[in-house]
Amino acid sequence: MYKAFFGLNDNPFSIAPNPHYLFLSDRHREALAHLTYGLGETGGFVLLTGEVGTGKTTVSRCLLKQLPDNTDTAFILNPSLTESELLATLCDELGITYGDEPSLKQLTDLISKFLLENHSKGRNTVLIIDEAQHLRAEVLEQLRLLTNLETDTKKLLQVILIGQPELQQLLKRQELRQLAQRITARYHLLPLTVEEVALYVQHRLQVAGRHEPLFHKSAIKALHKYSGGIPRLINLLCERALMASYAQSKVPIDNKMVRLASAEVLGEEPEKKSLLLPASIAASLLATFGIAFYLFSPSATTANTAAVKTPAPVVASVNTVKQDASSNALNNSQRVLNNAISQSRDIDSAYASILGLWGKVPYIGLTACQSAKQQGLDCFQQQGNWHSLVRLNYPAVVYLVDDKDQAFYGTVVSRQGEQILLQLNEQQLWVSRDWFTRHFSGTFELLWQAPLNQPKEIGQSANQAQLQWLENSLARIDDRAPRLVDYFDPELEQNLKAFQRQHGLTADGIAGSQTLVQLNLYLSDAGPRLGQSKRLY
Repeated sequence: MYKAFFGLNDNPFSIAPNPHYLFLSDRHREALAHLTYGLGETGGFVLLTGEVGTGKTTVSRCLLKQLPDNTDTAFILNPSLTESELLATLCDELGITYGDEPSLKQLTDLISKFLLENHSKGRNTVLIIDEAQHLRAEVLEQLRLLTNLETDTKKLLQVILIGQPELQQLLKRQELRQLAQRITARYHLLPLTVEEVALYVQHRLQVAGRHEPLFHKSAIKALHKYSGGIPRLINLLCERALMASYAQSKVPIDNKMVRLASAEVLGEEPEKKSLLLPASIAASLLATFGIAFYLFSPSATTANTAAVKTPAPVVASVNTVKQDASSNALNNSQRVLNNAISQSRDIDSAYASILGLWGKVPYIGLTACQSAKQQGLDCFQQQGNWHSLVRLNYPAVVYLVDDKDQAFYGTVVSRQGEQILLQLNEQQLWVSRDWFTRHFSGTFELLWQAPLNQPKEIGQSANQAQLQWLENSLARIDDRAPRLVDYFDPELEQNLKAFQRQHGLTADGIAGSQTLVQLNLYLSDAGPRLGQSKRLY
C-alpha cells in the first residue's frame, strides 16, 4: 500500500525470514565464528543461546550455507520429543529407513551404522536442534550417548544446540554435567546496539530499493529503546511507523511515530509528561545562565570562537570572529549560525544544493533521488563519521542535530584540512571538525555516476575479466600493485572481506551490489570533490 509512496519495491520489514535481507552485525559474525570453530574441533556439542528474536535462526542459516559439501545435516525445529521420537526424527532427516514401532536400541543401531558408513566415505554429520531449551534432560543424555561414537581424532556426530537463555540453566543440572563438559564452543547472542540498529534499518531499506534516508536519528534511538535491540521487534515497530508516516504523508519518520508504534505493537502507553516539568525548566534555565556566564567571560571567549571559523572570506559576518574578538562579535557570529540553522529544517534545500554542485536541478513532483536518476546520477546513503566523508571525498547531504536535538540539514561543499564548508539553505560557512562532529547524526547521502555495464555480483563463478577488475580495484584502494588472478583465490577473498568489514558491509566474500557501489565510489573520477588533493582510500 505504501511502497510507491516511499519508493520501495518490497516490504523491507516483514518478519518472514528472507535471505535477501540477511544482516549480520558484529555480534552475529562473532557468533558464527564461534559455531564454525566449534564444528572444527573434536568435541560433540556447540551451544548458541540468545533472547527471543535476536537472530539465532539467522546465524544457523548462515552456518548451514558455510558447511562443506561433504556434510550431511539434520535440522530439528520441534524438540519437544521423547528419546525414541527424537531418534526417529533424526533418522527421517538423514534418510535412514526403519520399521514400524522401532525400539530405542534399533534406532540407535541404525544411526550408529549410518555414522560409521558416512565417516568411511569422508563425510561429516551435523545435527542442529532449534528451540533446544524444550529438550528433556533424558533426551539430552540420549544425544550425549550418540556422540560417544568416535574415532581417535573426532566425533562422528556433532550437535549444535540453539535456544533461549533457559538452555544454559538446563545444562547446569547435575545429571547433565557430562554433556556440559563436551561443549567445545558456546556463544550468547546479545541484542543490537543503537549503532547496529541504524545499520540494520538502513540495510533493509536499501535492499527494498530506497537509498534516501527515512528514519531520523531520534527515531533510531526510539527504535532501540522500545525494541531493546531485538531485530524481530525492530521490524514490527518499523512496519507500523511506515504506516503512520504514510497516513500523515510525512517524512522522515521521527521518534513520535516510533513511540506511537510501540504503543500499538507492544501495548505500551506513550510516555506522559513528567509532573516535575516546572522543576526541570528551572534547572534548564539555571544551566543556561551558567553556560552564558561561561561563554561570555573573558577566559572563555577565545576557546569558544573555534566552533565556527572562516579561513577564506566566504561569509564576511562569520569571518569577523577572531581569537581576540569581543563578546559582541562572538554573539553576532553565533546569531548568523543560529539563523542559518533555523532556515535549514527542510531537507529539500540541501538536496537542491547538492544537485546544483553536479550541474543538475530538482524536478517538480519527483524526489531528489528520482530527479538525480532522470539526469544520469544515483543516490548513495551511508552511516559514518568525519573520516567516512573525508575518505569518500564527495559533496554530501548531511543529517545534523542542533543543541536542542532538533533536526536540520546541510550540504558539505568543500574541505580544507580540519574544516569543511557547510551550506545551510542559502548560507555557506566554514565550521571546524569539532563542531561538525558534535552536530552530525551519522547519516549522509551523496550523488555519484554509476559505471555502465556493471555486473550485479562478482563471486566464485565470475569470469576472469571480472575477477581481475576486482583485484585491480582492491589493489588501487589499498595502494599496492595488483596481482594477476585467474580464479577467485583465498587472497582475493580475504582482501575483499577486509574491505567489506572496513565499510560496515556483510563480509561474505562476495562483491554484491552494495560492495560494488562502495568500490566504484572510490574509483570514479566523475563529478565534484570536497578537496583537490588525492582522495584518501
